Amino acid sequence: MGTTPHELYEYARLRIKQKKRLYFHFVLFLISSLFMLVANKIFKIGEPNNWFLWISSTWFFLFILHFINVFIAKRFMNKDWERTQIERLIEQQEKKINEFQTNIESDFSKNIKN
Repeated sequence: MGTTPHELYEYARLRIKQKKRLYFHFVLFLISSLFMLVANKIFKIGEPNNWFLWISSTWFFLFILHFINVFIAKRFMNKDWERTQIERLIEQQEKKINEFQTNIESDFSKNIKN
């Protein structure tokens, strides 16, 4: 199966949208982390604890997951990968159907002979 120019365009548009959201997520993370640092250290909100570290660390972990999703997982699991997986599953299903049909026919022919 070939890839049409429209499919290539749609895939490129989707990838750009994913990357744009990732960059926005990163900028939001930086600005919010800076804001929480200032609130905790300068304005002494929740002073005895370094709560901003826990929130920033958790958020950074989520950002790393987002990064992996966009640049690693989505990069390799594109339309071609989907097509290959679908074709492989269809072949497996057809093979099982053919085996089942062969078994039924052989059982039927044995029953007729008896």
